[in-house]
Amino acid sequence: MHRILEKKLLRPPDVFFFKVSAPLVAAKAKAGQFVIIRLHEKGERIPLSLAGIDPSAGTISLIVMAVGKTTGEMAALEEGGAIKDVCGPLGNPTHTENAGKVILAGGGFGIAPLYPIGKAFREAGSSVVSVMGARSKSLLIYENEMRGISDKVLITTDDGSAGMKGIITDALKAELEASGADTVMAVGPAPMMKAVCDATKPFGVRTIVSLNAIMIDGTGMCGGCRVHVGGQTKFACIDGPDFDGHLVDWDCLINRQRMYKTEEKESFEAWKKRHNLP
Repeated sequence: MHRILEKKLLRPPDVFFFKVSAPLVAAKAKAGQFVIIRLHEKGERIPLSLAGIDPSAGTISLIVMAVGKTTGEMAALEEGGAIKDVCGPLGNPTHTENAGKVILAGGGFGIAPLYPIGKAFREAGSSVVSVMGARSKSLLIYENEMRGISDKVLITTDDGSAGMKGIITDALKAELEASGADTVMAVGPAPMMKAVCDATKPFGVRTIVSLNAIMIDGTGMCGGCRVHVGGQTKFACIDGPDFDGHLVDWDCLINRQRMYKTEEKESFEAWKKRHNLP
């Protein structure tokens, strides 16, 4: 059992932060990896990105949005409660060597897993610029955390309630035009990551994405998380989750997500409509 040491409402009404005791996971985990949790004996397995790692305290941080059965059950847990299973760390760590200037592009939940990634890049000697996008100020998360590990933070909101009015690629293109970058790392909804890759390609900037494919076992056995990268079939859980964004078959990934989850289809269609995309 893994004790919940801290819980807080991160974004009302349904986004929660959890700090969980998992000393064996924390001792091995690196930025960019994930865990699979099971709340109780009859619970389903769900993958969650690591939003914080503290080996000295033996803890990991997780961000959860209550949108389904299991995430709803987890949101109902309180400090002092416990999670039955925390399996990990899974996936390959992000390569966070000194990469010169790194731009981190995060949308929605993608901002949270970018925090340990940005921290690791900074500790390796990289210059870090964070670009954060949301529909409105109330939907931004991890702003203070990202400011703590970034040389510069750029915020975009659809309604202009915080930072620049526009979408994340507006700020990204402006930064690339002004001073370039050596690497761009994007985490967020698939349409947003695709848009980031389309924006960076004309600049010839290496662009890494963390793919959020449908995942079941997380160890390469089920094949549910298969993605097409550079004309080859890869498994996001064991070959990723990080891939060269310019080689990803985004249409295939997005269509597979739409097959499995109605809300993903609705989210994608709403995202395209909101940004006047075909």
